[in-house]
Amino acid sequence: MIDNHPPIKFGKTGVLIINLGTPDSTSWSDIRKYLKEFLSDRRVIEVNPIIWQLILNLFILNLRPSKTAKAYKEIWMKDQNMSPLLYYTKRQSEEISKSFSNKNVIIDFAMRYGNPSIKSKIFKLHEIGCENLVILPLYPQYAAATTATVCDEVYRTLMKMRWQPSLKIIPHYESDPIYINALVNSINKKIKEINWKPDLIIASYHGIPKKYFDKGDPYHCYCHKTTRLISEKFNLVKIKTTFQSRFGPQEWLQPYTDKTLENLPKEGIKNILTICPGFSSDCVETLEEIAIQGKESFINKGGKNYELIPCLNDRDSHIKLFKTLIEKHLI
Repeated sequence: MIDNHPPIKFGKTGVLIINLGTPDSTSWSDIRKYLKEFLSDRRVIEVNPIIWQLILNLFILNLRPSKTAKAYKEIWMKDQNMSPLLYYTKRQSEEISKSFSNKNVIIDFAMRYGNPSIKSKIFKLHEIGCENLVILPLYPQYAAATTATVCDEVYRTLMKMRWQPSLKIIPHYESDPIYINALVNSINKKIKEINWKPDLIIASYHGIPKKYFDKGDPYHCYCHKTTRLISEKFNLVKIKTTFQSRFGPQEWLQPYTDKTLENLPKEGIKNILTICPGFSSDCVETLEEIAIQGKESFINKGGKNYELIPCLNDRDSHIKLFKTLIEKHLI
């Protein structure tokens, strides 16, 4: 037995919920830093890395930060001095932690891009004695560009550790009954709040390039499965699946949300609700792209009534979902 052995903390399980990420502020430099990390991920952009880095550094990172900063300024939470995505992910972590009576289960959160990083949080959990690690990527529908890249970063971090924790990853939950019921309840809640009847509900999911689907990515199928399961429990109004946030000239999953919103008034559909089931927290893609840009586009083309149903955020039903998922994977 070695004398003067350094004290070792052990016996705990760390749970890390992980979302996409956010810039630290709305400044041009912080936006550029965030975009550089995000758009340098080869899971996100699957093109020749040498050519892409030239395009990224010479053009995109000089032009796009200003546009992106404008969008973030529209939705930035000034009192908290953080983005909605960071605020709600932090709140989710806090509420999940409160729901566990076992003090040997430590709940924390990280971001795939930006701060707090996955690496910093895994090392922090390890230092306080977490021998076991459960990872919950906050993406209901698995995609290589979201869930898989979270896993990549977790694996890269563990490769640097001498004493690795055991690892469990919760891959997706697109059809979990608690998740589906929470979405249905959010639709019903919004319908009770408005004084008009929607002609259609748009379920808008983040898009991916079609070639990713052609290569075998299951994301498209998971999105349609979620919409189908919602429709089975809510049949008062038709629900249509669309895909948003496309980037670049290549074809992405269709139908596109923006084009759909522009065309609906021509088809006589002038009162719609939108919901974004693939986003676990409201963020720039829901609050600016859908709630602001989407509404403006729809109304300008002849639409009458348009509202966004908020993401599940830190609702009790959402926290219950996360707790249930985590409990199934605790060692």
